[in-house]
Amino acid sequence: MCSKEIGRAGAEYSPAERESIQGREAAERESFTIAIDDLRERKVYIESYGCTYNHADARRLAAILEGLGCTLTGPDEADAVIVNTCTVIEATERKMLRRLALFAGSDLYVTGCMPLVQMEAIRSVCTPHVILPAEIQERAGSVGSRGTGAIGVVQVAGGCVGRCSYCITRLARGRLVSAPSEDILDAVRHLVASGAYEIRLTGQDVAAWGLDRGESLPELLSAITDIPGRFAVRPGMMHPASVLGILKPLIDTYASDKIFGFLHIPVQSGSDAVLERMQRGYRAADVVGIVDAFRERYPDMMISSDFIAGFPGETDEEFSQTLALLRRAAFVKVNVTRYSRRPGTPAAALKDLPERIRKDRSRALLAEANRIYDSYNERWMGRETSIVATEKNAPETTVCRNPCYLNVVVREDLPFGFSGRAVITENRRHYVVGELLQDI
Repeated sequence: MCSKEIGRAGAEYSPAERESIQGREAAERESFTIAIDDLRERKVYIESYGCTYNHADARRLAAILEGLGCTLTGPDEADAVIVNTCTVIEATERKMLRRLALFAGSDLYVTGCMPLVQMEAIRSVCTPHVILPAEIQERAGSVGSRGTGAIGVVQVAGGCVGRCSYCITRLARGRLVSAPSEDILDAVRHLVASGAYEIRLTGQDVAAWGLDRGESLPELLSAITDIPGRFAVRPGMMHPASVLGILKPLIDTYASDKIFGFLHIPVQSGSDAVLERMQRGYRAADVVGIVDAFRERYPDMMISSDFIAGFPGETDEEFSQTLALLRRAAFVKVNVTRYSRRPGTPAAALKDLPERIRKDRSRALLAEANRIYDSYNERWMGRETSIVATEKNAPETTVCRNPCYLNVVVREDLPFGFSGRAVITENRRHYVVGELLQDI
């Protein structure tokens, strides 16, 4: 199976990758790495960046600190500052270094991905203590945490089985480590009991869950949907190569009304040549096959993706193939990132394309993505749909989700977890406006 092949290939690190991994392991042994207990009964400010998984780490850390008698406060009142870092792209790294420099005069602690792979860069602007993500994992009592509103987050796995040539996260997070299924099920039960409706499963590759335990994501999802209660699961990011190995049973599990009709498969490129240089482990046709198989069963399903604009060596023809794939797959929500080299990765040795080209291609992808957003939303105009209130972003309005995970804003102040029906009246591209239907 494709996912297992990637798992084997992923064990083969390049010299540069091995050097980065050795740096991470050195960071784990640093004498200044301190225990979380040293923050006991202090006033602490936590600033967090990055993905859903990383923010969940921050919430778990906050819960640990509160159990130690700490008071979570703003930066002006704190006597200790924690920055939970991300370094997925160069722009994020620069932002992290600016934030760390800003707090350099404070009693500063750093966690997240950055200290595992870029301790030298951190030391160039500050001399912080380090809280390793592994320490948070070991101390946390659950793999679940409450997000905002009616949202709960469950960290199903850390690390991945991939070997992407540009990715620094795999160097920071390491190989796949799946949480035990019973821990995940317990977390879902507790979150539902606490009032969470939307349960987000998160990991660097959710589709790879269980490969290291002889289990599979469809099995896990089926067990979750058997849990009593009123909730729906939003599976997180899934590597297309991992999806290929579980495609049919995965599609079957989405038939449950306890799973949102939402799929996030980061494609990165529509060119087979570029995908090979990226070491992604699949072809563009595989992605089309995944999308078509899901949409044949669930026509209104929301399928999202990520693309990298201007990967080293990308030709005009290769970029046109990426645009063509975006149009063919009609991804509804797209994250476009201009390529930036990450230290320690194989792609860092490749020659960058000019920034102008990367910027132009990024804009072209975004323009096409916006057209697709509008087209998808227009199909909902005038339709009735069930909704559940999950978040609040502005006064007198409520953010709701429909079964396809469509972002429906209702101009009423609804309680979290409220369920009803609405007719979609306005397209605002990244969300739609719905008018609540009153029961007669």
